Amino acid sequence: MDNRSMIQTGVLPGAPYPLGATWMENGVQFALFSSNATRVDICLFDRVEDAQESRTIPIFNRTNQIWHAFVEGVKPGQLYGYRVHGPFAPLEGHRFNPAKLLLDPYAKAVAGKVTWGEEVFPYPLGNPEEDLVCDDRNSAGFMPKCVVIDPSFDWEGDTLPRTPMNETIIYEMHTRGFSKLWTALPEGIRGTYAAVGSPQAIEYFRKLGVTAVELLPVQHHLDSKHLYDRGLADYWGYNTIAFLSPDSRFSSAGWHGEQVREFKEMVRNLHQAGIEVILDVVYQHTPEGNHLGPSLCFKGIDNSSYYRLTDDNPRYYMDYTGTGNTLAVYRPNVLQLVMDSLRYWITDMHVDGFRFDLAPALARELKEVEKLSSFFDVIHQDPVISQVKLIAEPWDLGPSGDQVGKFPVLWSEWNDRYRDTVRRFWKGDEGCTSHMASRLSGSADLYETTGKTPSASINFVTAHDGFTLNDLVSYQETHNEANGEENRDGHKNNLSWNCGCEGPTDDPEINKLRRRQRRNFLATLFLSQGVPMLCAGDECGRTRNGNNNAYCQDNEISWQRWDLNPEEESLFRLVAELAAFRKAHPVFRRLRFFSGRPLRGTNLKDVRWLNTSGADMTDEEWSGDFIKCFGAFFNGHVMDQHGDLYSDDFFLLCLNASHLPLDFTLPADVHGGWHQLLDTYEEDGFAREPAQVQSPITVRERSLILLCTPRG
Repeated sequence: MDNRSMIQTGVLPGAPYPLGATWMENGVQFALFSSNATRVDICLFDRVEDAQESRTIPIFNRTNQIWHAFVEGVKPGQLYGYRVHGPFAPLEGHRFNPAKLLLDPYAKAVAGKVTWGEEVFPYPLGNPEEDLVCDDRNSAGFMPKCVVIDPSFDWEGDTLPRTPMNETIIYEMHTRGFSKLWTALPEGIRGTYAAVGSPQAIEYFRKLGVTAVELLPVQHHLDSKHLYDRGLADYWGYNTIAFLSPDSRFSSAGWHGEQVREFKEMVRNLHQAGIEVILDVVYQHTPEGNHLGPSLCFKGIDNSSYYRLTDDNPRYYMDYTGTGNTLAVYRPNVLQLVMDSLRYWITDMHVDGFRFDLAPALARELKEVEKLSSFFDVIHQDPVISQVKLIAEPWDLGPSGDQVGKFPVLWSEWNDRYRDTVRRFWKGDEGCTSHMASRLSGSADLYETTGKTPSASINFVTAHDGFTLNDLVSYQETHNEANGEENRDGHKNNLSWNCGCEGPTDDPEINKLRRRQRRNFLATLFLSQGVPMLCAGDECGRTRNGNNNAYCQDNEISWQRWDLNPEEESLFRLVAELAAFRKAHPVFRRLRFFSGRPLRGTNLKDVRWLNTSGADMTDEEWSGDFIKCFGAFFNGHVMDQHGDLYSDDFFLLCLNASHLPLDFTLPADVHGGWHQLLDTYEEDGFAREPAQVQSPITVRERSLILLCTPRG
């Protein structure tokens, strides 16, 4: 320890933990990790726009590579940043530059936005080789500032709802886009945390029947320079940089720490209604880009410690994410940051789970994705993180990046096989019937051998990335011209279907077919084993006019509409009915995979797959290219996690993706006869009073029918 720190008035050595800026009533404890720095300065500011700090406090105390000091008299609301000294030697992986003000990786609130002047770059812009030259212009006036917060909050006895995964229905939504156009809310809170936690929103979620909202990234993010230069914004927010800070752009109360309180109020209100909060988190990359990117935080604090650099030339970055860089999560200090962030959101902010963007990038030790990586090990043994919902986006852009079905047992996964198969089936593609049966039954082919349950599969047809459900059945071509990339961006997977006309049309038959296809997708989603995830707005026919990559559209292209016509209101009712039906019938949210064998004490298999004659599907039929229709007969006897049986109704789901109506012979070995509950060919969907039907039953073209026979 260097006693020179005692010369500074009101500055004490402090302690290496906790990391970040922690208010302790008589002052603030500052602690920052940097392995290769030679000096660290705390910079205090009076206003966000200030280009010069009001006070600079050199830190001379360093313990185990953590620089720390306690500054007396500093209070919540104080703005601060860091300047970090060390070698500027890009060829050796070091990019220290004390002229650049840096954000605290552990900041719990951030005020302001980055202004993309040349000053935020650590080198003079121009020739690409100039990243080897240090730029000494002060960046403080172009940078947001960190905020010291008061963490106190009255949670009013709040506890996590802990909805079982098999009973979960996820609503994937954007905090701003959900309510920005909702005139039922006060104008001042539209597009904010306060709106999501408002009585009106909670009533909407409860009517819809969802049990969890999955928020697109709410950790503080920065807009990319290339979007800023085009007058666009990073709307989705997958450019996070302050992993413990709720994004101030969603705060109606202010950004000097008020965003923290508003986020907590949102969570508390949702929990009181039994609704969980899941965060979409982005820990694998940052907005600092590659070797030509800006110096905003990690790059200037300790570039070679925080990022994965190329082995043969540490001037350059490994990029498994498509953003220019990848955080080195396998290193102890970076792994600690991620774990501290996760624990903070659980313990201090009371969130219920996480969806990890490009999750394989977090599990790469050297280059390959490792099932036994330190990332998985630490999460699995952590008594806090291991108890919440963990959802992986199981792919990245690196070698062997497709890891669907390969995450450990605590994890659920976004199942893109489900998405693609369901789209192909209802599009009428040949040769996908057997795959459709696998997806309906929970994707045992992907998850059962690893000891998981059907809840490992997060089922979705659409998500934030790609077409909306309405656009999926209305467009074949992307219409992303507003993104400024000449419509070259976005996925081109040919799994959409425009029903014979590109975009809006006045043709009543085409519109009728499109509405039916939406009902087919939604009914399939809610009647499948696994966890349904509904993309916000799909319940009421939201369109982005064919833009399937609206990541930069913070405007009415992306915002959810609330002025619904009767057809859109009817679609909402169908989704609400499907959610209520799923909750009422445990046979559609089983805790175990189907075995295809008779259940104990019965002479009926837990599931039978039937052809239109009512007989079991043959191997030839499963492999036939032209089979586009089949039935799923679900045994109403359900086994719980303890192996005990309890009874539900027996159900028959008949799916017909062909262009012709077909007659289905109904199984006769049931008591009470068959009653029709749902027919997606009909606009109203669920029958108000289920009527008994006789065999055979006609399933109209491109539709499904759900029948039941009462339990017992």
